[in-house]
Amino acid sequence: MQPLVKLYIRHVLIGFALALVFTGLLLWLNIGNLWHLITATDDGPVALLMLVVFNTIVFAGVQFSIAIMGMAEDDDKPRGTRAPVTTGTPVKVTAAAESGGNRGNRDGVNFPRA
Repeated sequence: MQPLVKLYIRHVLIGFALALVFTGLLLWLNIGNLWHLITATDDGPVALLMLVVFNTIVFAGVQFSIAIMGMAEDDDKPRGTRAPVTTGTPVKVTAAAESGGNRGNRDGVNFPRA
């Protein structure tokens, strides 16, 4: 079996165990009166199975994602752009005035002046 498949299966099983613990805590702490809802209805086992399956999907996905992201190699080289070069000479910057930029002119506005 490929190592990546083994890694996936291992982390899905870890996610399943986490989902069982999480669902058990939800029932034990009776969050949202969930214990009563599952034990008092005929479809309670189906609801419990759905809770475990959907939580397994979430926890296994997160667990496998953390495992994959943890496999990244650390680079010793700095990343990004190089440091800017300063010359010490000033640069002339011009700004053109645009029409419609006057916020004090409120002609045609339907609210009173402050």
